[in-house]
Parts: sequence; C-alpha cells; structure tokens
Amino acid sequence: MSYYFETRDLAVGYHGKPLIKDISIGVEPGEIITLIGPNGSGKSTILKSITKQLSAIAGTVYIGKDELNKMTYKDVAKKVAVVLTERIKPELMTCRDVVASGRYPYTGRMGILTEEDEEKVNDAMKKVNALDLSSKSFDAISDGQKQKVLLARAICQEPEIIVLDEPTSFLDIRHKVDLLNVLREMARENSTTVIMSLHEIELAYKMSDKLLCVKGDHIEHYGTVEEIFSKERIKELYDLNDETFEMYFSSINFYD
Repeated sequence: MSYYFETRDLAVGYHGKPLIKDISIGVEPGEIITLIGPNGSGKSTILKSITKQLSAIAGTVYIGKDELNKMTYKDVAKKVAVVLTERIKPELMTCRDVVASGRYPYTGRMGILTEEDEEKVNDAMKKVNALDLSSKSFDAISDGQKQKVLLARAICQEPEIIVLDEPTSFLDIRHKVDLLNVLREMARENSTTVIMSLHEIELAYKMSDKLLCVKGDHIEHYGTVEEIFSKERIKELYDLNDETFEMYFSSINFYD
C-alpha cells in the first residue's frame, strides 16, 4: 500500500550517529499524527529529519512519489510548512511581515506579494486571531503570541503537510484549544496532513487519528488512538507507577 507521506527504514540522529532507527510509518491526506514520549526521546529530531531541517542518517522519506532528499527546498516549502520550537529571530520585522514570508515559495525573485497574496496573509492572521498584532514588532510580543504568528505563517504557506513541534507550548488553555481547532479544521476541510509532537497526553488523545510512541532508540508503537491508548502502554512509555498514573490520568477514558 502506498501512502501520501511515508518513511521507510528511517534512521535519525546527529553527526552520523543514529538516535532512533527503523522508523517506518505511512500517513494519508487529512490525518493527524501525534508523536508522544518522554522528554529527550527524539521527537524533535524525527520532525526535523522529515522536513529536511536535518539530514537523515539512513532510510527514505516520501511525499507522494517524491523522495524528500531529492526535492529542492523551494519544492519542499510548497508542500510542507514547519513550526519548530526554535524561535526565528527576524530583525525589524512586524508580525505581518513574518506571516507574509509564508508566501515566498510562490513569489518571484523579488519576493513581491500580489493582492491575492495579501488576502491570504489577512485570512491566515484572522484564523489564529492575530490581526491585532499585524503592526507590532515580532521581537516585542510574548511567546504565546509568537506561536500564533508562526502558525499563521504556516497556514499562509497553504501546505499539504504541516509539521509542528510542541505547538501548544507557551499557550494558555483557551489558545491551546483555538490552535488545535485550527489544525483540525485544516485537516478536515483542506485534507492537510498534520504531524506534530505534544506533551499533553489528553490533547493527543482527543486530537489524533494516529499516535507514534517514541522511546529509546526505536519506535515503541505506531497505530490508531484505539490501538495505542491503553493504561499499560502509556504507563510503560512514560515509566509511570500506578499511583502517579491515577493521579494525572484518571479522567481519561483509556482503551483496554
């Protein structure tokens, strides 16, 4: 079976040394895939490797029939939008300028936006409730506001795939819900594939179609929420004892 997005025997790491090996997953358009696992398990490394931010050590990533390592960065940018935890540091750029940079894969060499591009910038900022930030310096706003602006930039890119590393970081409950609703809308209405990492188990449970459990030097499990979300599996993934598990996760309806 062929998938829209696929990794085959992928190995990721740094300086030629694999951190995680044998990553083989398939994703369909419009699916929401969430990476879960302990801090430092390599979730961010996987996300960087499937977006060409970091070179894979072995294996292949496919977007449609194209191999990621044979695609130009501009071609990748037309298909994949990325929101990573490392903050961009634009100098003298307003929030609107940052969002507008999502249109650059589609502009000419001069990077001049058309009227249609400007409308797409407006629409993206409206979706994340960030229009009021348009004229503010990106350097001068809070981390939570920056997260909204970076999501707007990703939406403005009109990606087929959006990859996000801990997108709910720095956000309060209301804005976490707003952001995840935007992602769900993109998946359901535009068939955008969403691949992200989350710390919040309950949000991963409610948002995801499939889960990728990352621990040690391998993928522990990959499958639907129903297949993955059992008490024993989550306890094993995070090394939780019964008392700690019940204290934090008793309200979640885990599968047997």
